[in-house]
Amino acid sequence: MLEFDFEDSIGYAIFTTSHALRRALESELSQVGMTLRQWEVLACLACDEGFSQTEMADHLGIEPPTLAGVLRRMERDGWLERQACSNDRRRNRIMATEKAEAVWKQTKEMCHHIRQQATAGISRADIERLKDMCQQIRLNLAEAGHAGAMAPCLDENVKRNGQLNEMIAETETVVT
Repeated sequence: MLEFDFEDSIGYAIFTTSHALRRALESELSQVGMTLRQWEVLACLACDEGFSQTEMADHLGIEPPTLAGVLRRMERDGWLERQACSNDRRRNRIMATEKAEAVWKQTKEMCHHIRQQATAGISRADIERLKDMCQQIRLNLAEAGHAGAMAPCLDENVKRNGQLNEMIAETETVVT
């Protein structure tokens, strides 16, 4: 018989928490006809508009062909457009449309609602400690040589673009 102590596993606790958050968000997003993957694309664009498809796939941790289908549907639905890169005509930059901005505002409210539900009864200090611990785990893994352990999360990209305070006030990213 296979044995494992799930009660003692940090990875399992993080995985099941992430899974619960993702399912809650998926449920909310379905009300506006959006998938979680589409929301993740908009979250990337909220952090740094103008990703190429390859850059975005790398950021999201998925294969470019997988992302291609998501982008085609979003383009068809009017949520994004591709624009030729001014310094490399072979590359397209992915840009959010006004329609995407409207739905993004609505989904940020959904994220805020999920965050409030998920963190009910947890102090702000404990939330900050949890985030610090997750960062330390990623740092430890990176220092041990595990590739991708310190891939920049959305919060880091938002800091670079000077939008962190605004996004924290409106919603915190639920994407793991």
